[in-house]
Amino acid sequence: MTKLSVNINKIATLRNSRGGNVPNVVQFAKDVQRFGAEGVTIHPRPDERHIRYQDAHDLKSEVYTEYNIEGNPVESFVELVLNVKPTQVTLVPDAVDAITSNAGWDTIKNKDFLVDVIKEFQQNGIRTSIFVDPVLGQIEGAKATGTDRIELYTEAFAHQYSLGNTAAIKPYADSAILASNLNLGINAGHDLSLDNIEYFKKNIPGLLEVSIGHALIAESLYLGVENVVQMYLRKLKSQF
Repeated sequence: MTKLSVNINKIATLRNSRGGNVPNVVQFAKDVQRFGAEGVTIHPRPDERHIRYQDAHDLKSEVYTEYNIEGNPVESFVELVLNVKPTQVTLVPDAVDAITSNAGWDTIKNKDFLVDVIKEFQQNGIRTSIFVDPVLGQIEGAKATGTDRIELYTEAFAHQYSLGNTAAIKPYADSAILASNLNLGINAGHDLSLDNIEYFKKNIPGLLEVSIGHALIAESLYLGVENVVQMYLRKLKSQF
């Protein structure tokens, strides 16, 4: 079964735009779990423009499902993750000034760096996942780093699917098959939505987890948070 992890960065963005603590990030995390979400994801950046490092600590005692912290493993991020000890850390090579994540790792070029970082997290009992493009060579490179899982970067699929190009799923399906053969767990995220999640899930064998934030929060403005979480769960658990 594919788990739904809700990325709550946008809730923090809204809070920060006004100051104070409305909406309350911790309460939102508690609520989405109560509504059925099987995980909570945050992506703190060094400038803390949405999720703050303190949020990561505050959420630790309230996330009773899977707690996923993602980000670029700069020194401050590594220290944060080792202190909080979430269920999973997802390594993303985003630049400091990136609006949002826009590429996966070059797992071959960055192998030595990733090996060292991943080993440190694993030695502290934290499952590791690395953000990758659906390129077979990069999947093989991910295996060589010792990571537990990969997270397929799905923006290209989402864009092409919105244009009617269902063939855009093929590199993702091929990557998932290879990852499974290499005994790598498979996660996915970025621009997945109610419009495309069912088709994506149907065609990706072994999909363990999807992390969805921006689309889910936007859809919730019209349909309500509890309703949207339930809609995702139904699509992810459909037996087709």
